[in-house]
Amino acid sequence: MGQRKYLIIFLIGYFFLFFGNFVFAEQKKQKVYVIPVTGTVEPGMAAYVKRALEDIKNETDAVFVFKLDTFGGRVDAALDIVDAISNIPKGKTIAFVEKRAISAGALIALSSNVLVMKDNTIIGDCAPIIQTKEGQKMAGEKVQTVLRARFRALAKKNNYPVVLAESMVTIDMEVYEVIMNDQKSYMDKKAYDDLTEKEKKTITSKKTIVSKGELLTMDDVEAFDLGFSQKSVKDINQALSLLGYETTHIVTIEESWSESLVRFLQTFLPVLMLIGIGAIYTEIKAPGFGVPGIIGILCLGIVFFNQYLVGLADHTELILLLIGVLLLGVEVFVLPGFGIAGISGLIVIAAGLVLSFQGFVVPDPSFPWEGELLIKNLAQVFGSFIFAFLISLFSLRFILPQFSKIVKGPYLEATLEQSHVDTTKELGLMPGDKGVAHTFLRPSGKVIIGNKKIDAITQGEFIEQGTSVIIDKIEQNHVIVKFIDT
Repeated sequence: MGQRKYLIIFLIGYFFLFFGNFVFAEQKKQKVYVIPVTGTVEPGMAAYVKRALEDIKNETDAVFVFKLDTFGGRVDAALDIVDAISNIPKGKTIAFVEKRAISAGALIALSSNVLVMKDNTIIGDCAPIIQTKEGQKMAGEKVQTVLRARFRALAKKNNYPVVLAESMVTIDMEVYEVIMNDQKSYMDKKAYDDLTEKEKKTITSKKTIVSKGELLTMDDVEAFDLGFSQKSVKDINQALSLLGYETTHIVTIEESWSESLVRFLQTFLPVLMLIGIGAIYTEIKAPGFGVPGIIGILCLGIVFFNQYLVGLADHTELILLLIGVLLLGVEVFVLPGFGIAGISGLIVIAAGLVLSFQGFVVPDPSFPWEGELLIKNLAQVFGSFIFAFLISLFSLRFILPQFSKIVKGPYLEATLEQSHVDTTKELGLMPGDKGVAHTFLRPSGKVIIGNKKIDAITQGEFIEQGTSVIIDKIEQNHVIVKFIDT
């Protein structure tokens, strides 16, 4: 009986020892969050990265890996991502270049504490580009200065070669690798020229790394040799093993369906805006409220909601959209025609659209690209207004009138073709008679000819109230008029 008791105690102790070791082994696994940063750097990507980090901000012991494959994109979006990464506790961020980290992608990569690159990948060339009448060209010194300072700060913070980091932005920099007093360092031409003759005599080797007129772009081997990358690896698991994370629990944070939809719609926002504005204008010029108005509100609503989700539009822009739609409603239902209410509504909607494409109201002089972005947004919105106006006029004149030939109605089994009064005989009207539009003709309405108020139609064109008209012809008891210039 005593031996059985000791055996039971031994088995229980062994079980708890084994189970405790198992639990401890599970707890020893390092949790690693992988956040893919792929495609164009734009507000949708910034919103996704910030949301991903916000969801796991309380994971104090976790490691965050940013898997990069991007040619770059908007500066403001890249800086938003950089700020989000920089707020993570030191020593917990890894940039893993899956394929490429070019332009804004290089800026994001250097914001992480550690950089590891996959075999045959590239990083660099962060030249700020702007669109001009002559095409794309490099931004001016104001923009370069701000980006240089940001690259310099990130390089100092994360122990990357500062001068080489700056040379990713500045095309006029010439950078040398210098061995002085048996120590290797990097310096630009200005710093080298400032050396005294005594200091220059201690230099045993000088090699040009970045020539003037070039921007630093490195493959994975060069990035390792120059002190950026830790090493070239085959995959992300090897990268984690290299950094000492042998036992890991990897969690990949993918975009939600809504974030994927938002990023997909970014490309089509100008088209949606054009359709929305054109449909709204068509609705104003057409009688009543119908399909064009619904399409216009829907398209503009998608634009605003998309920008709201990426964090560029807030309640201010949504209120402007609502006010604009209400003013247009007054124009359509209360004050027919196209006057102060309609124009005011379009201006308010335009202001809301401009603000929804940027994260500021007044450009900050310390961020030169904000002024350029404002000009671009103004040109895009008002260009869409003009283009939509022209398309709407074309549709009203040539397309919409054709629908009556395709879909005719209402239908009757028996017609009333013989049951009419001859307008020519009874009213004494003849082609060439002149008068004035008593109501809006869209395309039907009433005109006054010879002190007689009669029903008339146009051949598809819309004629404003009070406009001079002339009888073009009379067909099947229909008085067809057209505009005349008095």
